[in-house]
Amino acid sequence: MSRTSGPKGEHSPNRASAKGDPIRPPGRPKGEHAPQHASAKASALTASPGTLALPTLDAERVTLRPLVGDDVYALFGFFSDHEVTRYWSRPPMTHLSQARTLLHHIRDRYRSGEGMQLGIERKDDGLLIGTCTLFHFMGQNRRAEVGYVLGSQYWGRGYMHEALQRLLRYAFEDLGLIRLEADIDPRNQASERTLLRLGFVKEGYMRERWIVADVVSDSAVFGLLRREWTRP
Repeated sequence: MSRTSGPKGEHSPNRASAKGDPIRPPGRPKGEHAPQHASAKASALTASPGTLALPTLDAERVTLRPLVGDDVYALFGFFSDHEVTRYWSRPPMTHLSQARTLLHHIRDRYRSGEGMQLGIERKDDGLLIGTCTLFHFMGQNRRAEVGYVLGSQYWGRGYMHEALQRLLRYAFEDLGLIRLEADIDPRNQASERTLLRLGFVKEGYMRERWIVADVVSDSAVFGLLRREWTRP
């Protein structure tokens, strides 16, 4: 999973009530690269961030949707799991009240436009199996960060790859972003594989950047440009 800067970043994250996908421009054929030069048109983020509609995004096996009150139990399940939080930016949760506080902050960020932490709901049974997030929006520079977390019982089935593919498409095509970034613990090889498979490039390494439960860890920073992104 990738670290997030609020409450670290898949395996051993964070972050539209107009339902349904916003209208998007015609897409490119499957597998075709984005144009080599970013469009000069204004990003949706140059408007007031709080006016961004929260999307519900469909993929083949999962749906990305805003989190609701009943999701607090699933959130607690993810973030109390020591395997899931092994490379995270905070220690494992120990009380349900912590998940309630997190959900409150997530929904506050919905209203302010500071972040979009969407639940990953499995279509087969409606279970919330993880979340993926866009946050640290920089409208002037048309970039944001990506975060993600997946319940450990769902690892190894391709759910996160599918969810992030859909999130990237939304970020680049609907929000008009030209760059996405992710910060992970360099020991988290599964998360690195997830990012590389999506086309991210490892761009930097920052030493002793996080201290969680008195454990110091480094950061590996990855970036993906819209002009280098391949639309699934």
